[in-house]
Amino acid sequence: MACRALPISRAGYFRHKARARSKAAADEQTEAELTPAADVTPAAEEPEPCAAERRKRGPRALSEEEEQAVEDTLTSERFADMAPAEIEATLMDEGSYLCSVSTMYRLLRRRHAVRERRNQLRHPQYDKPELLATAPNQVWSWDITKLKAAGTWTYFYLYVIIDIFSRYVVGWCVTHSESTGTAKELILDACLKQNISEKQLTIHADRGSAMTSHGVARLLSDLGVDKTHSRPHVSNDNPYSEAQFKTLKYRPEFPQRFGSLAEAQDFCADFFRWYNTEHRHSGIAMLTPECVHYGRAEQTVSARQKVLDAAYARDPERFVRGCPRQLPLPTAAWINPPEPSRDDAEKAAAS
Repeated sequence: MACRALPISRAGYFRHKARARSKAAADEQTEAELTPAADVTPAAEEPEPCAAERRKRGPRALSEEEEQAVEDTLTSERFADMAPAEIEATLMDEGSYLCSVSTMYRLLRRRHAVRERRNQLRHPQYDKPELLATAPNQVWSWDITKLKAAGTWTYFYLYVIIDIFSRYVVGWCVTHSESTGTAKELILDACLKQNISEKQLTIHADRGSAMTSHGVARLLSDLGVDKTHSRPHVSNDNPYSEAQFKTLKYRPEFPQRFGSLAEAQDFCADFFRWYNTEHRHSGIAMLTPECVHYGRAEQTVSARQKVLDAAYARDPERFVRGCPRQLPLPTAAWINPPEPSRDDAEKAAAS
């Protein structure tokens, strides 16, 4: 649990622990060999010195007074804004030498006085999106993928918005180019068709130019829709759109290239009709997205269970584990579910 909470590996922790144990044993053996038997005192009378106290200063090391003199010189008002190499050169020009440049840096690091002084651009820390949907029209995910056109290096762009709870595609379009205007029209049309009210919906996307554009951000603000974005270079922050694109491109009828925009639109129209109304999705108990999105899931699951009950009543000897049960509909859909706490992990281990 400690290794999971800290950015270290379990192997590295045990390697460090074994190395420290062997070093402590070697130090104890060396001290026992150097200490006369008459001077050995019981542990209760005199505590054993710690590793820092047992460490001996090397013959070439600076004394404590010399180290303090170097630190005072480095942090003085005269040299506070100078690099150690400059300080060494300045002191040598004045006929004085304190220590090497590397020793100066070591003493400064010990005082936490070394850092990057240039005002460099630092990458911001992106929070991991954690989104939960317990019903349709709570969280949508949208993305854009390329469809190869007839010419080399030419593409059509497919926009798709999918509900992560029901897997229902609420909006899609195919265009010649990727643009903010097309994204705004698609999102607005989907929100109007699904009767989205203010503060009801969160839309998740990656960090493409159309997704992070000011035009899309203003539209979502006007609609009262929250937005989140994937972290850069993280492939699993938008899993539902990526999985849907894989289903599209692995269909046996998916062509290598589309001859025209109309051909691509006709193919996608047939595909999304099949995907929403006929495709049994493994993530939603083998139901169709339309069935879950429009509230017919419980009725369908109940009907399937009646079929299983009738089969069990007719031939119970064929079901050695009792009456089979229909897969339950998941109660939630997550993008990056939170890590379980230590208490939850302990309870799960105890159970």
